[in-house]
Amino acid sequence: MAVPHYSPGYPGWDIAEQGKLFALITQGLGQPLPGAVEVLSGGMLRPKKSLLGVFGLAPAQAGGVPAATPCENCSYTPCQYRRAAYRHAVRAEAALAAPLAPNATYSVNPRALRKWARERVRVELRADGTVEAVFRFDGTTCSNMGQPLAFDYRVALTGPDQGYRILESSCTPAAGDDGYQSTCAYLNDADGLMQEIAAERPLLGQPLNDVLGWSRPTVSAGCPCTAGSRAHKWGLALEAIHFALAQDPARAPTP
Repeated sequence: MAVPHYSPGYPGWDIAEQGKLFALITQGLGQPLPGAVEVLSGGMLRPKKSLLGVFGLAPAQAGGVPAATPCENCSYTPCQYRRAAYRHAVRAEAALAAPLAPNATYSVNPRALRKWARERVRVELRADGTVEAVFRFDGTTCSNMGQPLAFDYRVALTGPDQGYRILESSCTPAAGDDGYQSTCAYLNDADGLMQEIAAERPLLGQPLNDVLGWSRPTVSAGCPCTAGSRAHKWGLALEAIHFALAQDPARAPTP
């Protein structure tokens, strides 16, 4: 029998692996797909609503009843339609016991994180008990004499009692800032760049703690022109938010 499918972007599988999966599928077929599918640099598929997935094959149970449901691979705990427990519940329970790792080792210098947590991170407790955190990134374009630009990295998290799991995330130009319009990627393909930025939501559905083990490129460029540069900036944003909540108790939201 075929077990429920698994795709890049699901918990534990970085959406940036979409291109590798696409290459394996097309090489295995030995011929073009029935329809045109394109993988953008950030992992987004064109046309919209396209999906690449892997179906595992396993011995069928008596009566042909599947041994797994999609719910067992889904870590979105608030879902009202859940039909089975999350298969990695043991790991999830461990995360709840210690929602954020104390004395964590970050990829960013702690002095910089402390400054960013104070000046660039804003944390608020929502009425429904979830947490909203925003990180302001300031950089410069890679062309046009280094024009300044600013982006807001926004994440919605479950409360500490549920492990600060990432429920929503987005990256948008800061209000009133149009510096991103001077980047080479925007000038070459404005719609494509903004679609890729909107589609990239790393670690969605995972505990904020997972940023500590997230392997990503180290790119010093201040622009968002490449997928590696954007992943690097998402890492800075999530580490700064993690630091603000874990290392600076005064910043942690309280009811």
